Amino acid sequence: MIRRIEKLLAGRTIGELREGLALVKAEIERVGPGEAGPLFEVLSSIFFIDPLDRPDLGPILSEAVSLVAGFGKWVVPALIQKIEIEDMKAQFVCAQALGAIGVHALDDIIHKYETTSDLEVKSFLLYAMGKIKSPKILRAAPLAIEAARSSNHEFRDTGTRAIGKFAESIPSGELPDEIRRQFVETLQKNAVDLNVSIRSKAIRSLGKLAKFKHLTAEEKDRLRGLCNTILGKDEQFEW
Repeated sequence: MIRRIEKLLAGRTIGELREGLALVKAEIERVGPGEAGPLFEVLSSIFFIDPLDRPDLGPILSEAVSLVAGFGKWVVPALIQKIEIEDMKAQFVCAQALGAIGVHALDDIIHKYETTSDLEVKSFLLYAMGKIKSPKILRAAPLAIEAARSSNHEFRDTGTRAIGKFAESIPSGELPDEIRRQFVETLQKNAVDLNVSIRSKAIRSLGKLAKFKHLTAEEKDRLRGLCNTILGKDEQFEW
């Protein structure tokens, strides 16, 4: 069965991939998620599909992520290991799977984040944490602030995005004021970053802080003024 699945997943046509995923799902139900190690290795072979090159295969990757997340906590170290050794396409899929596993993956993700010096690995782990929809993500808030203040522009970009994602998951009133203040100050600084991607993510994250009621009235007024300036709608009509 494993060889049959492996052959189907190597086919790269939608029909073959769907049949392969259906067999993976049936086999998981037969052996149980805890015994699905060989299935994970076969399934991860399609993590290298580029959804930009093959947008028609995006749903296939999403289904694969759901299947991997269903394996449970045992697969977390394996996903983290692949983030360390695989190429960017596979790293994105592994990070999405970690995010789909959710808060049960958080301890391992944070531990690896704090013990690696590889900024690329840290970026993907932070991306994974941004996918976790739980108030417990507050534990990782200092990590996002640290990244958003980094001198490395790609790492700074990831941290800036992560702050906004964390804002979505932390209920209003449960964000400690010191952390909230650091979020705002860091994003305001990054809103005038030399890198256009970082600027756009800073504005978006500030907007999420406003949307999810983490800003004071004064901070919202300041954000409104900043947005008007960006749009050329301030009173001076200056960019």
